[in-house]
Amino acid sequence: MFANSFWALLPAIIAIVLALITKEVYSSLFIGILVGGLLYTNFNFAATMQHVFVDGMIGQLSDGWNVGILIFLVILGSIVMLMNRAGGSAAFGKWAITHVKTKVGAQIATIALGCLIFIDDYFNCLTVGSVMRPLTDKHKISREKLAYLIDATAAPVCIIAPISSWAAAVTGFVDGANGLTLFVRAIPYNFYAILTIVMMLTLTFAKIDYGPMKMAEHNARVKGDKEMEKMHASMTGAEDQPEPPISLKGKVIHLVLPIVTLIICCVIGMIYTGGFFEGASFVDAFAGSDASVGLVYGSVTALIITIIFMRVTKVLSFTECISAIPDGFKSMVPAILILTFAWTLKSMTDSLGAAEYVGGLVAGVADNTTFMSFIPAFVFVIGTFLAFATGTSWGTFGILIPIVAHVFGADMGNELMIISISACMAGAVCGDHCSPISDTTIMSSAGAECKHIYHVSTQLPYALTAAAVSCVAYIIAGFIRNWLICLPIGAVLMIATIYGIKKVAAD
Repeated sequence: MFANSFWALLPAIIAIVLALITKEVYSSLFIGILVGGLLYTNFNFAATMQHVFVDGMIGQLSDGWNVGILIFLVILGSIVMLMNRAGGSAAFGKWAITHVKTKVGAQIATIALGCLIFIDDYFNCLTVGSVMRPLTDKHKISREKLAYLIDATAAPVCIIAPISSWAAAVTGFVDGANGLTLFVRAIPYNFYAILTIVMMLTLTFAKIDYGPMKMAEHNARVKGDKEMEKMHASMTGAEDQPEPPISLKGKVIHLVLPIVTLIICCVIGMIYTGGFFEGASFVDAFAGSDASVGLVYGSVTALIITIIFMRVTKVLSFTECISAIPDGFKSMVPAILILTFAWTLKSMTDSLGAAEYVGGLVAGVADNTTFMSFIPAFVFVIGTFLAFATGTSWGTFGILIPIVAHVFGADMGNELMIISISACMAGAVCGDHCSPISDTTIMSSAGAECKHIYHVSTQLPYALTAAAVSCVAYIIAGFIRNWLICLPIGAVLMIATIYGIKKVAAD
């Protein structure tokens, strides 16, 4: 009765609307999950309990990929805690304050670091947050703005980086074509990702803020970094717990080495799962890697090396190192809880056939040759809506990319197919960027230590601005079909839109 129809999207819509209205994400997600269970079982109470908790929550928590991501988060939290306890973060903060003297400089440094860590979006979110938080706090940049900068350099950067877990995911969705070649050719047409970076730089250099972010930035300037830190500490309950002493022996190397080690180990872990050490080329190994398992291998190895390094340099005792591990776990609990609920909600929409419903809409329009030039824009909008409702980019790739490839016959010589597949990826990232139930959005909140719903509400106007300009760029690309012309037009439109908003807001 409710399957494979608009009703399949209702649980996600309810969860998102409630979260934005009530500013409380846990109960909103759970209500959405419950509605999904009731619709699936046709309002049978016993069957709903079975579907929600056994098929949904337990099923998601027993999924190998999800468990790997949770283990990675816990270990990453432990490494971050070790860096903090060793005084590495504090030392970096002192170094950065002497070298980065302006608010603009602090934001540019955050964007640059986010762009450099392109291997994986989870890794990006938590690493950039822990490294840059002391610096942005000192320059009175709000945690909401930090969370936005992190989120906007996580998925958008990963989706235009050929060597990333995202590239590995995308390359497997097109049968009959070289997935990596297709991914590389689609990069210049990934307007949302590229224009989001243009937007960040424009906002930063022009010192423009609007919407709820403007108020958040005002509060940060008025209250200062200490007050803002206290306000957001309630996210983990840290304000009620005494902080263990931070080592006074810590140096910048105690932050840099663990991060570099983590990057190297994660890359090695990913190519290992792709068969690199069994003869596969680096590119093929990355394309065929299991990102979840590779990140676990890499993070565990990095954690062991970090503990050894802390002991050898005598900044922490062995007992202090081990005690940081459960504390790192505790710091990740809010993110893990929201992720669990978000995954369960996705399983509810999946069981109701949300993917099939949206896929049918796309296929129906794509078969109409009259609108062929508008297909990239249409695919972008549908991809955005689907990723927003389900909170998953990769799931959206899996649904839309094969449909688009089928419509065009996976013809690598068809530029419109390249543009449309890029629109799939851009729309998926855009919806993921906007959605409060997206795992990347959740991780960005955790990395910035910003209350999740604050991050969602302040980021949404920015993401929608980039989405609107990107949609116009895809309409243009559908007719011109040359990125050398379309991309500069999109960038100019993006900059002009930001200054237009500034002028309207000033009036």
